[in-house]
Amino acid sequence: MKAVVQRVTKGAVSVDGKTIGEIGRGLVILLGVRNGDTADDARFLAEKCANLRIFSDSEGKFNLSCRDVGGEMLVVSQFTIYGDTRKGRRPSFIDSAPPEIAEPLYQSFMQNLREFGFNVEAGEFGAMMNVEIHNDGPVTLIVESKGG
Repeated sequence: MKAVVQRVTKGAVSVDGKTIGEIGRGLVILLGVRNGDTADDARFLAEKCANLRIFSDSEGKFNLSCRDVGGEMLVVSQFTIYGDTRKGRRPSFIDSAPPEIAEPLYQSFMQNLREFGFNVEAGEFGAMMNVEIHNDGPVTLIVESKGG
């Protein structure tokens, strides 16, 4: 499981012109689920994202987590994160988990974040979405579960 984590001042996701999820300060997480990922990967990655110290303290150092600053999270499923572009010009998505595996793990990841006390907003699994990201810094990290 892999997450592209962006520190934001605000973020939103819309489907067919209607906003379905919106946050203020916090993290926008684009989540990719790979074949072979499990609920353990979802929990590990959620814990990692919840506790990443990527917010600045009073001295400007990355010492605070999203929890420390009272941030929110917006999670958007994105199977293209596991797109393989090494050969040819069209990405292969063979490593991306099929929807019947990916969606429950996406839901599990978000549920774990909620259990850690976060307000979690979400995209719509499998839908064409517009994602608005006001990247703060900019700060963007790629975080992977133990399984990669």
